[in-house]
Amino acid sequence: MVKLPEVQRLKFLDFFAGSGLVTQGAKPWFHTVWANDISPKKAAVYRVNHGDEHFHLRSITDVTGDTLPAADVSWGSFPCQDLSLAGKMQGLKAKRSGLVWEWLRVMDEMAQRPPILCAENVLGLVSADGGSNYRELHEALVARGYVVGPMVLDAIEWVPQSRPRVFVVAVRKDITLGKFAGEKPAWNHPVPVQRAAEGLNDLVWWKLPQPESCKQTLEDFIERRVEWHPEEKRASNIAMLSASHRQTLMGLPGKRITVPGYRRTRNGVPVLEVRFDGKSGCLRTAEGGSSRQIIVQREGDDLRTRWLSPREAARLMGAPDTYQLPSGYTEAYNAMGDAVAVPVVSHLAQHLLHPLALVASRHETRKPPAKV
Repeated sequence: MVKLPEVQRLKFLDFFAGSGLVTQGAKPWFHTVWANDISPKKAAVYRVNHGDEHFHLRSITDVTGDTLPAADVSWGSFPCQDLSLAGKMQGLKAKRSGLVWEWLRVMDEMAQRPPILCAENVLGLVSADGGSNYRELHEALVARGYVVGPMVLDAIEWVPQSRPRVFVVAVRKDITLGKFAGEKPAWNHPVPVQRAAEGLNDLVWWKLPQPESCKQTLEDFIERRVEWHPEEKRASNIAMLSASHRQTLMGLPGKRITVPGYRRTRNGVPVLEVRFDGKSGCLRTAEGGSSRQIIVQREGDDLRTRWLSPREAARLMGAPDTYQLPSGYTEAYNAMGDAVAVPVVSHLAQHLLHPLALVASRHETRKPPAKV
């Protein structure tokens, strides 16, 4: 991947920027000129990696669009809690996920809306409540003069972590889409997306090249000098393995085998569920013990366990080892678990957002869409 010279990179707004992985992924093609987040801990991670001159620590409810610089793309990774299976599924009318409307309010207040908007969230955006949340967002973007297309990109295509996310790309109607608009759904438009988008106006099936499947496994991302659980904790974790999982683990060929797992409660019984495909489960924040992934390693006939390390989490998110993390475990794990995978952002930026933004830059003299 070659980073474009500064003069060729276009301008980018990063809303709900968190620990800065979206800015990291977009950096080869875009220059982030404004970013915000409400979390001081995540803001500290962003600033140490990307500088603080363009970062604003404040709620989006306190942001006014007339103070923002002009930009080619506005990105909004709005809160997922009300769209996630882990939450109460209250949708875009709820307090946290409903902050997407504040993002659009800020866009409305700008002297001119960016020609390209990109919203990111969990699968619940298209699957929950029969897709009504997505349709509401789609229609709001169309009313503002955009054509809109949803897609699902899973980080597992680039790194050994299962992390499907919805990306909604909206482009101003006067911009020629050309080769970027497909005639029908493709690999990045699974059934939940197709169902949520059925019958909508100004819908686009965005065309993206499908990456080659990731050949790396979790073992390639493991740190070698990380403290393992003491005997009591190790024994407790191993006792939670089902007989079938333990039998499979002990029967795998190789001297050293590493697998990830999550603690679950099944029928009132705590269990440790591991996977054997060489991939990590979806990273989450670390507030609860069940949200942190456990590494189980078999060395010969011996089993040991430990928590997935923050650096391993960062690697699974596609962040380089030079990316600075907080010293505390929980803060570092949260910084990665509540973020967007770097290579997914890079793929979207390289193959869709940046080319479309270049086309849009040639339309600057055209009249912007009427505001609502």
